[in-house]
Amino acid sequence: MPPLSFDAAQQKILEYATPLSAESVPLANLVGRVLAEDICAPVDLPRWDNSEMDGFAVQAADCQPLAQLKVTGYIPAGATAEGVTVVAGAAVRIMTGAPIPAGCDAIVPIENTDGGQETVTIQQAVCSGDFIRYRGSDIAVGERILKAGTVLRPAEVNLLAAFSLVTAPVFRQPTVAILSTGDELVAPGENPAAGQIIDSNSYSLAAAVREMGAIPQILGIARDNRESLTEKISAGLTADVLITSAGISAGDRDFVREILEQTGVRQLFWKVAIKPGGPTAFSLNGVKLVFSVPGNPVSSMITFEQLIRPALLKMMGRCDIFRPLEQATVQGILRNETNKTRFLRVKVEKTAAGLVAESAGDQNTGILSTMLHANAIAILSPDQGELNDGDNVSVQLLQPL
Repeated sequence: MPPLSFDAAQQKILEYATPLSAESVPLANLVGRVLAEDICAPVDLPRWDNSEMDGFAVQAADCQPLAQLKVTGYIPAGATAEGVTVVAGAAVRIMTGAPIPAGCDAIVPIENTDGGQETVTIQQAVCSGDFIRYRGSDIAVGERILKAGTVLRPAEVNLLAAFSLVTAPVFRQPTVAILSTGDELVAPGENPAAGQIIDSNSYSLAAAVREMGAIPQILGIARDNRESLTEKISAGLTADVLITSAGISAGDRDFVREILEQTGVRQLFWKVAIKPGGPTAFSLNGVKLVFSVPGNPVSSMITFEQLIRPALLKMMGRCDIFRPLEQATVQGILRNETNKTRFLRVKVEKTAAGLVAESAGDQNTGILSTMLHANAIAILSPDQGELNDGDNVSVQLLQPL
């Protein structure tokens, strides 16, 4: 069976990636989470007519420039206006946020007066309604204030708190089990012997999972034997998503796909027409997603970006599941020496003429340092063999410019 195209593989994965169930989360932990339901205003905002400014509550008809009014009361923030009335020829000192007293139809900011104590002189003309925040003028009771699918920022959390909502329903964050495989691997902190390699994939994948808001669970290293793989994979299948690294090619000790099948996992595809990341497999364990990515660190990171990250974001209820794609002008040469979709690590700069992209260095998948220098991925289609100075290229920005 020929490898799936990149678009077909991505579409197949997203077909099975569905938003998780909702959970109620406290205000302090909501930032970055995604609303699972619409939120409607339970009350008016503001809840009562109140002053926008420190100043004086007045009747606008009394307030010609240089008019003098008798100060007959004081309403600080947090007090009520009960029993306080503004009568003709008088003013009531008032603080920001304090309720508007009866008889008042305008607020004069203190800086537009002489600040008097017993009497106050008005220095500018006043219009009815000046500096009064009327009940419901911001948001009316019953109005939809936040839509399902909204990613909650500090501003949205502020709004929820303003309505005294102490929790909100948000989509659950997927748990993502991460398993590295291979007899050659040792954990970070150990001294590798000849022929051994530090397991960096578990930690780069866990970092990528955490960065986009899901919950990583590092399973450690499975050895290249059926017993170790069965034990670790079985543990990983308790999570919402399992990512295995290495052991999926055609070597005599590449047992991952075999063990997945034996544990009840149904493979939907193996091999995608992309480079790097071609041997990637996608499987299902019931509704749980299982990704098997190559062991090369660069391949695993790019495969995560292109195939796994959008699926996890969709599971979290996000609508914006893809990184922004921009058009850039090539500086130098970018090559696709394959008949596959090619992902190249590039440096993109913003210039007066637009975005400019150049190679971030050696594109060999064994060169990890190139990932450090790249801030974008150039995506070359199978029919784009070579792009030269001045050609246009699609770039996926990994961070804002």
